Amino acid sequence: MFLLDTDTIIYSLKGVPEVVENFRAHATSPKAVSVISYGELIYGAEKSQHRNKNLAKIHRLREVFPIIEISCAIMDTFGGLKADLSRQGKTVDDFDLLIGATALSLGYCIVSNNEKHFRKIPGLELQNWTIKQ
Repeated sequence: MFLLDTDTIIYSLKGVPEVVENFRAHATSPKAVSVISYGELIYGAEKSQHRNKNLAKIHRLREVFPIIEISCAIMDTFGGLKADLSRQGKTVDDFDLLIGATALSLGYCIVSNNEKHFRKIPGLELQNWTIKQ
């Protein structure tokens, strides 16, 4: 199961060839989106020049991919990760850490181009679909 990060969805909507090809290659694999990514996408659409068109695209995502809500189990993982990273002097943006905690809690592979942040999260499986697989 793949958890699609915000950037991967944006690249897909923009038709980035490598991302489109990876979506085709993983067509039969289940995919989901964190409610955090969904919120980031709504924010981007709201501030865009083509607000209504972009909001319609983002709302369509709810029909295509399950949106994973934040649960107590995810927050438990988030709190533990944030504390562990803090003890090591490492920081990860809270939204990225929540997305990573979601993937870890559910045993999903995160799909993101943001390797800098997600590589800091121990045990997180990560794929970057902007790179030809």
